[in-house]
Amino acid sequence: MTAIHMTVWDETGGKGAPAVFVHNIFTWGSDETYGFAAQRPLADRYRLLLVDRRGYGRSPDTPRSDFDTDADDLVDLLARQDGGAHLVGHGNGGLAAMLAAGRRPDLVRSLTLIQPSAFSAAAGHPAIEAMLERVRGSAGVPESVTAEQYLRASTEGIGMPMPDPTPQRLRAVATSMRERPVWEATVPLEPLRAAPWPTLVICGTWQHAPELYRTYVGEALTACAEAVADAVGARLLRVPGYYPHTQEPAAVNAALRELWDGRPSA
Repeated sequence: MTAIHMTVWDETGGKGAPAVFVHNIFTWGSDETYGFAAQRPLADRYRLLLVDRRGYGRSPDTPRSDFDTDADDLVDLLARQDGGAHLVGHGNGGLAAMLAAGRRPDLVRSLTLIQPSAFSAAAGHPAIEAMLERVRGSAGVPESVTAEQYLRASTEGIGMPMPDPTPQRLRAVATSMRERPVWEATVPLEPLRAAPWPTLVICGTWQHAPELYRTYVGEALTACAEAVADAVGARLLRVPGYYPHTQEPAAVNAALRELWDGRPSA
């Protein structure tokens, strides 16, 4: 199996329980803009393993990023942790985390999903149907479009600031441009509901988000978060903003500590 790269943050001398983080599009595990850099304080008591999915960060290139392959990579990584690991996934990484947890629930200590791209869980919801209608009516990304152009359209085009187009960022964007569509996935809800470990779903409130971003992205992700939480019996945590772990790291990190420590949620 192709070895994927992961960044390890650990201040426990290897004694802390492992926690695997799986990133979304346009980013990589330790990225300060979209990744999990703000979760580094958790390394004081846990061994943080920040995955770079194939084609992202320092992991090998891939002809096409695929959620099933990502799930296989995660299962392999989880199996190499003594007693399994806590699993955290954001966006498309949340979908991969759900697939991995559904395949091998015995390797998971807890599951946290930050606005997971699990659209099949909310099938029939008006926001999901509107999103699918938009993407099905699209002609796709023309070959002439560069990664920088795509990044600009995906950020400034919907009222968001565009991050610095570094080579590492543009590589991540290029991989995202050819990623297998996540709406093709069927998420394994029943194995997650039946699992013995706790699940936490985190969603932004999306207030103050640019209108286009909230309409095109936020409404669908909110519908997914609500549907997944309901389907698997998870706690649903809402935090201000639209990028929970980067905009509200204190709230997200506190929730993760509660979950990982087995403390009851307020």
